[in-house]
Amino acid sequence: MTMPKIVTRAEWQAARDELLISEKKVTRARDAVNAQRRRLPMVPVDRDYTFTGPDGEVGLAGLFAGRRQLYVHHFMWQYGPDRPCPSCSSAADVYWTPKHLALLAEHDVTFVATSNAPWNRIAEVKAERGWDIPWYSSHGTGFGEELGTTVDGADRPANSVFLRDGDQVFHTYTAFERGLDHLYPPYTYIDLTPYGRQEAWEDSPAGWPKR
Repeated sequence: MTMPKIVTRAEWQAARDELLISEKKVTRARDAVNAQRRRLPMVPVDRDYTFTGPDGEVGLAGLFAGRRQLYVHHFMWQYGPDRPCPSCSSAADVYWTPKHLALLAEHDVTFVATSNAPWNRIAEVKAERGWDIPWYSSHGTGFGEELGTTVDGADRPANSVFLRDGDQVFHTYTAFERGLDHLYPPYTYIDLTPYGRQEAWEDSPAGWPKR
């Protein structure tokens, strides 16, 4: 089995310091991308989509649960075996915990998952897996089709972010496939929202809220 090169502690430290230079470049580049994302223009959502969930039908504005920002994970559904995709299922098992969602809520962000699958199948899977995540059916609404996250009836790996001003909802962001690679710790979700982490060190437009 191939192993890393064995060196002295001093040689390792020199190599580590060199790598740190690159890591810091990535960190600064990521901060710049997040700052650019917070400056994205937004599109009014004029269509009143109706989703189906555990309490019946709810509109897009209702998914915000009173908060100003909404993160939507487009939960892929595999129509062949009629099951949710394994990667999304793993995230539901491990990452979308009550503490995770509570941290998002502290930053004025509501998390929901949507799938282009009938609600009865979503409810069955939630019960089977013991998931208590806010998951809604967008089946037949055209929601995913308009965003490009549902193609020919199948969900793509994607996420979308929305901002609410009163009753008006705006679409601010969508990413696909490898654009979701980094979405594990809660803060990386928050970095995708218009207001970010609301920390003093962030490069945000004047007047942006701070915590």
